[in-house]
Amino acid sequence: MTPEELVDRFLTHMQAERGMSPATVRAYASDLAAYLVWAAHRQIDPVALTHRTLRLYLAELTTARYAPRTVGRRLSSLRSFFDFLVERGFAPGNPAAALGAPKPPSRLPRIVSADLLNALLDAPDASTPQGMRDSAVLELLYAAGLRVGEAESLDLGGLDLAQGQVRVLGKGAKERIVPIHRYAAGKLGRWLRDGRPCLRRASRATDALFINRLGTRYSAGSIRRMMARHMAEVGGAAGLTPHALRHTFATHLLEGGADLRSVQELLGHVALSTTQIYTHLSVTRLQDVHRDAHPRA
Repeated sequence: MTPEELVDRFLTHMQAERGMSPATVRAYASDLAAYLVWAAHRQIDPVALTHRTLRLYLAELTTARYAPRTVGRRLSSLRSFFDFLVERGFAPGNPAAALGAPKPPSRLPRIVSADLLNALLDAPDASTPQGMRDSAVLELLYAAGLRVGEAESLDLGGLDLAQGQVRVLGKGAKERIVPIHRYAAGKLGRWLRDGRPCLRRASRATDALFINRLGTRYSAGSIRRMMARHMAEVGGAAGLTPHALRHTFATHLLEGGADLRSVQELLGHVALSTTQIYTHLSVTRLQDVHRDAHPRA
């Protein structure tokens, strides 16, 4: 099989058997396509190579000023690709297994301040169907700490307003149940009762919880653009994305006394270490408060 055919089989495996999201599969495809171009330019067999040759590829990415996070993602894609090749007998070993990714600079997640958060959640015009939808989406992102792709993929059957919870399909097709508060339930109820029927078209029936003016699923890209538009209206920073609402959700829970394991489950994190960054964020904010408020700080 050609290298391109092997990549196609790997991508099919990641989506069909591993349950990876379309966005993740696209990222793998982009990373592996760039790798194949490099190997062809260097006249290197992209399947049979040593870790030293692969280190040369990573070094060239660094020399070309790719961000450490990007270099690390490319290496991770190659590691998964070669694991697949070894399992299927297409490669003798995984040259990426012995290589470590460059450590990205430590960066705390950005959260939305309380005043800005309240202004953002009140920004959509709830007198229109689109405004009801956008108000419900923003409230749900903060209420449940959802990833924007998770909000996009929600179906009507995943929402239980009577129990105040939503069933979410997260990364790796892992399902979790997340509770929602009464404000989010109220906005979702109004959207379902008064907003969604105005946008739904019989010719384009869909089970999607959130739909656009064409009656099809409200995409993650549209949600990002919607939030950016409302952020600009209320004077928020341009760099704040829907993921900042997820960060804010986690930080507020920990500051309110929630334990780390519970926050881990609500966020759908596999490793507790991923959730622990929010404890550092809480400590940093407490230090800022102490410095600004204490007379002798």
